[in-house]
Order: sequence, then structure tokens, then C-alpha cells
Amino acid sequence: MNKPAPRVAVAASGGRDSTALLHCTLRTARPLGIEVVALHVHHGLVDDAGVWLAQVRSQSRRWGAEFTSTRLQGGPARGESVEAWARRERYAALAAMAQAAGCGLVLLAHHRRDQAETFLLQALRGGGPAGLAAMPAAAQRQGLAWARPWLDQPREAIEAYLLRHRLRYVDDASNADPRFARNRLRTAVWPALGAAFPDAESALTGAARQSAQAAALADEVAALDLPVVCDGPALLLDRWVGLPPARRRNVLQAWLAGVLQAPVPLSLVQRLCNDLPGRHSGTWPAPQATLRLYRGRLERLAAAAPTAGAPGALELDLARPGIRSLPGWAGQFRVSAASEGGVDAALLQRVVAMPRQGGERFRLAPRGAARSLKKQYQAAGVPAWQRDGPLLCLPDGRLLFAPGLGIDAAMQATPGQPQLALKWCPATAPGPRQAGG
Repeated sequence: MNKPAPRVAVAASGGRDSTALLHCTLRTARPLGIEVVALHVHHGLVDDAGVWLAQVRSQSRRWGAEFTSTRLQGGPARGESVEAWARRERYAALAAMAQAAGCGLVLLAHHRRDQAETFLLQALRGGGPAGLAAMPAAAQRQGLAWARPWLDQPREAIEAYLLRHRLRYVDDASNADPRFARNRLRTAVWPALGAAFPDAESALTGAARQSAQAAALADEVAALDLPVVCDGPALLLDRWVGLPPARRRNVLQAWLAGVLQAPVPLSLVQRLCNDLPGRHSGTWPAPQATLRLYRGRLERLAAAAPTAGAPGALELDLARPGIRSLPGWAGQFRVSAASEGGVDAALLQRVVAMPRQGGERFRLAPRGAARSLKKQYQAAGVPAWQRDGPLLCLPDGRLLFAPGLGIDAAMQATPGQPQLALKWCPATAPGPRQAGG
């Protein structure tokens, strides 16, 4: 059985750079027995987009490349730029088409001027080493290899290739639209910069390479420091402050990127670097989350869902294993079978969920004294945000369960007796350190 020929994809917009890359890739790949697939994304943003699609399809078929295209749907979210939306959706579309076509490699036509422009734009936005690294020559993402084979080539070399082979391409009129930052840089800034500094393009791309090396080194150092300063998802403040300032900032940024799963604002990193040393508790807003410090542990809490008013008392039957959400409370009870530390199911047939009223007393250990909830929480080291949630009481008013502490020791079933465990799971998902319940 013959093995299928290897395949490579080229992102082909129809512009001068991608037209030259598609043609050059075909000339190089054909003698090697490699099949080429042209991927075209119709953004739906300009009237001529249909004409560009037709031209790329015609050229691809005439030159011997397979052709596939997709049209983007929707538009930017509120507050999102058209540039950012188009870039994100374009790469997602290219990845989907490449995978469907059986291609493991996607070639992109960015050149040296593009790289220099990206470096300048990132610098003007206050980017750090990762941003100033601009575009990588090669990367692995979404299960594909992405490569920019012309990243060290000047634009003039591509224009010479187009002239030599008499290749037709499309000119995107929106490239002159001053609403877009790259266009303003390209039309208003670059001519003056190039005239004043003839080697600007080479110098800026060299700076991008050095930034990429610095970013890679920062990642390697953070990978060594993270296990030292973390306990599970929490950052341990005493270990963190023991690092030199540069490594402290670097590992904090890496930790934030991991727990937030979103771009980390540099303003947040700076604020935490200023605020955390010497603090024992506190909260800081973060993208779609809250960061809270308690007893030397900095942890992420998801943003709480809004609730309409304070919930009142609610009678429940929790005598069977399962999950029970409570109207008005941001969370749910999880009931499961247990061998010890649980409660007789008969006691759970009729319980009352209610907010704290004050004066409740709780027993942590079977032989321990019943003390106020506040003192028991302090003794167990349960942070304030893990105390939120309903208490469970019996109809006669006796306290059965408290969030963060679990089942009152006086109510626990004897070992070996059939019993059920209770756990209150807040919608804010504070993580695995919740004690007892």
C-alpha cells in the first residue's frame, strides 16, 4: 500500500506576500512529492473579499495546489478591536482547514518588515520581552506546526520575486485605513524612520530576536521557581518574598498566567509586587476573578455570580447521595456515601438551610467543647470567603453542618454505621483547600 504524500498548507490571502509564498512553495514542493494546499479566509469585512477569494482559487488550481476556504461569521465583541477579532478568528479558521486537509504544517508569509513593525507596535503598547519577541519563526499550537520561512527576508526580495515570475496579486485598500495602528505606523512613521535610520528594519528584527531569547530564559527560570513558591494552586507568600525582586516579579507573572488563564495586565503584576510584601490578608480584582490572601496563601477565586437579595431559610431533604443546588445561594450541596465523619441519613431527611444569625456554636472534635463558629473558624484556619454558604440545622435548631468545617462532631455517625458525607461547593470555586465540609 502506497503511503499518502506529505502535505503542507499555505495561508493565502491573495496579497503580494502570500501570493509569492504560495507560488514559491509549489515550485519547491512539487519535485519533492509534497502536496500543497492553499488556505483562504474570507473575513467579510470589505466589498472586494469575494473577488480575492475567486483569484486565489483560480491561481491555486492553475498552479496545481488544492484550494480550501472559509468565511468568518459574527464580528468583534463589544470593546474588542476589529484587528484583534480578525486575527484570532483567522488563525482559528486556518487551523481548522489545515487539520481537515490533513496538513501538519502551515506556512505564513510574514517578512522582515512585518517583524520590525510588530516589534515597534508592541513597544508602543508597553510590551515586555514576550511581546517584543514579536512573531516566532516557528511554533507549535493547536496540534499544528506554524512556520514563517521569510521572516528574515526583506520586502524588496518578495517584490523582486513577483516581478520575475509576473505574478498577479490583490491590493487591499483597507491597508491604507488610518484607523488601524499598523497602517498608521506603515504609512506615517516607517518612511521617516527608514530615511533617518536606513538599518532600522534589521536592527529592530535583531532586537526582537534578543527579546525572544530573554522571554525564553524568563520562562525557564519561572518553571524552576514555581514549584518552590507554590502549594497546589496557591502562591506561598513567605517563599515568594524570599526571591530576588526580578525573579519575584517573573514567577508572579507566570503564576498569574496559569491561574487566570487569561492575559495578565502588567498593572496587576506591579500592584501585587508593591502590595504583597508585609501583608497578611487582602483582596485584589483580576480578570474574571478575585485574588485573596489569607494566612500567607494567595489564591484565585472565580468571580461570584450575582444574587438577588439575601436568601432565607429553606427546608431540604438531603437523605440521598447526589447534588442539590439551592435557590438564592451561589453553590450546591454534594451528598455522598462515607465510612466515617458522616451523618445518619435519617437526620438529613428534614434539615433547614439558613444564613448565619450569630451565636451559633459548633463542636470540631467529639470530645471537644462547643465553641462559637467564629472561634472554630479561626482555630481551623478557614478563610472568610470559605465560610460563605448556608448552615444546616435540624428542625429543633441544633446546628448540623457549617461550610468550611463540615458536620458537627456531636452529630457524626459512629464508624461502620451507614452514613452520608456533606460538602458545600460555592459557585466561586475557591479551590481544594476548603477544610472539612
